[in-house]
Amino acid sequence: MKKSPGTDEGNEKNKANIGHNPFYLNRELSLLAFNRRVLAQAEHHHIPLLERLRFLCIVSNNLDEFFEVRIASLLATSRSEGGSDAIDSPALTEAFRLTSIECHDIVAQQYAILNKEILPQLSAKGVHLLRHKDRTEAQRAWVKFYFENEIRPLLTPIGLDPAHPFPQVLNKSLNFIVEMTGKDAFGRAATIAIIKAPRVLPRVIRLPDALSPNGISFCLLSSIIHAHIKDLFSGRQILSYYQFRVTRNSELWVDEEEVKNLRQALQSELQSRQFGVAVRLEIAQDCPAHLSNFLLNQFSIDSNRMYAVDGPVNLVRLSEMIDQTALPKLRFPPFTPGLPALLLTDDIFTLLKKKDVLLHHPFQSFQPVIDFIRTAAYDPLVVAIRQTIYRAGMNSDLIESLITAAQSGKEVTVVVELMARFDEEANINWADRLERAGAHVVYGVVGLKTHAKLALVVRRESAASSSANNGGASGLHFYAHLGTGNYHPNTTKLYTDFGLLTANQKLAMEVNEVFIHLTSLTKPKKLDYLWLAPFALQKEIIRAIRNEAEIARQGRPARIVAKMNALLDDSVIKALYAASADGVKIQLIIRGACALRPGVPGLSENITVRSIIGQFLEHTRIYYFRNNLLHDVYLASADWMNRNLFRRVEVAFPVLDKSLKRRVISEGLTPYLKDNVDAWELSSAGNWSKPKRRPRRVAFSAQQHLMALLGGSSESNGG
Repeated sequence: MKKSPGTDEGNEKNKANIGHNPFYLNRELSLLAFNRRVLAQAEHHHIPLLERLRFLCIVSNNLDEFFEVRIASLLATSRSEGGSDAIDSPALTEAFRLTSIECHDIVAQQYAILNKEILPQLSAKGVHLLRHKDRTEAQRAWVKFYFENEIRPLLTPIGLDPAHPFPQVLNKSLNFIVEMTGKDAFGRAATIAIIKAPRVLPRVIRLPDALSPNGISFCLLSSIIHAHIKDLFSGRQILSYYQFRVTRNSELWVDEEEVKNLRQALQSELQSRQFGVAVRLEIAQDCPAHLSNFLLNQFSIDSNRMYAVDGPVNLVRLSEMIDQTALPKLRFPPFTPGLPALLLTDDIFTLLKKKDVLLHHPFQSFQPVIDFIRTAAYDPLVVAIRQTIYRAGMNSDLIESLITAAQSGKEVTVVVELMARFDEEANINWADRLERAGAHVVYGVVGLKTHAKLALVVRRESAASSSANNGGASGLHFYAHLGTGNYHPNTTKLYTDFGLLTANQKLAMEVNEVFIHLTSLTKPKKLDYLWLAPFALQKEIIRAIRNEAEIARQGRPARIVAKMNALLDDSVIKALYAASADGVKIQLIIRGACALRPGVPGLSENITVRSIIGQFLEHTRIYYFRNNLLHDVYLASADWMNRNLFRRVEVAFPVLDKSLKRRVISEGLTPYLKDNVDAWELSSAGNWSKPKRRPRRVAFSAQQHLMALLGGSSESNGG
């Protein structure tokens, strides 16, 4: 008998669904389970040592964001419901209890892997992270000189007394608490001091090679300050000193009804992010209770959110050591993205008149997309360029090309998402430069993040240059790029994504309609190809799911395969459950959080969920519906989350060319369903485990397969 999920469960809200819910898995615990899977990469001995260390850093970075956003959100909910910092809701109390247990366990495992495996093995390979006791006399002399000349002049020790209250401590900054005896220069007995390490100081310092005869040696800034902290308090007896770090609520808030200029409001708000409500304290493991309690009281943090760690309080900073170590044997083998041979012949506009081009990143280069915009910037026939920017990074050749186009008099419109979390400052800077170059810069729709990945080039062409696809008429012709990932020079090398370059006029003109909607705020016209959030995306997804269910009820084969970062939307999950009960085979590839319970009899026995954790971060969103052998394939910027479907501007777009449709299936779905190396499978109980490899079954990694298939050669598959 088919089960019916409750109407108020599984919604993506701040409240957590904790405990054993028969229909939904908890979001926070699912996010932490994803970090467990990433952490497992740091334990794999077949992964090079520096890459294992990088996975540790990634987990720490993810946990930072988990506290800055998810835990901060739960705390805000508890305060709004209880009227204070007390957690009165039983569900929230249980949420904090279970997430606290899991977070503490993950952190303990991180430091155990670091101290017992990775650092000793790196040292055996000639990469040394030296504590004070490990350093030779010559190394100590160099470190002391470095401290006196590079570090001490920038430090400001603050002895606490009524005239020197506890200082403001920046979010995620390195700090020290110092306990002293004796009297200060004015005869007073201040016993506690705080030292803040300025962010201009590097956290990892490489010692001169001449002082490292056995390889490469590094020191942490925290270790150097520790070794010389007594030099900062002459005449005082130092009893103890410990490093600590505070994580704060980093969500930005502006009153969208009152704000007149979003960019100016955000610039002001960015300053306050560093001093949001404290949500976590990390401190050295040997810090005594009276000092840790002192800090907990200063920051108003519950003791359950204190993490006493056996090592540096910020493992993310160890990535600086990775970047400064040029030992190829300790890294993944170098990989060169492929470039489809057809891109080496015609110019991009001539090529696109002949056929669409599909690019699969990072296995294929992102350079053709950059060249598409750069070519448009210098092409005298191009009259307009339009683009969305969600994350672009601090340096971007693509945006530099937009600036060039605007300066040359082309009509350039850029929709910059100022509220892209942790990229706000970079996006504000780009918006300012684009405006000064003469581009039209808008910030999307207030209250909605513009997350769609779109670029449009408008060219005035003669009849002779027009293709049959364009009807042979002269006039304006549209060329578009639609993608699943950001226009970011770094993430395009690390994240898996698809991008489509097309001169299909019907599809490209709908892209133009989306831009008109974003700039004019008018209701978009009916779109025949694009699924646009927040207006139609969820409705179209559920319609396609229900269509497969109807096909199954008629006794015909029905199948759905979907790949994305997260699955949390209640209505979509209910539709998948109903389709499963009707006999639809549903295969989900979910990188991160998943609230759906697979394999529950009568509810989801036809649904499987797997996750791929490999060398690259899986980021592609693909929706596949068999649809009576029409094989509908959509690529999208959106995960199946409430925020994506209703609180963002998102676009899902069809792959219309049959050969490219086959490529998306054969590259983006089939290898990931076949993977038995990097895959994890989700049980109905919410547990993730590595699938058992069948006897005589050859090991198969989807990412390794795609690197071999698409990488390196200009002969790579790709049209």
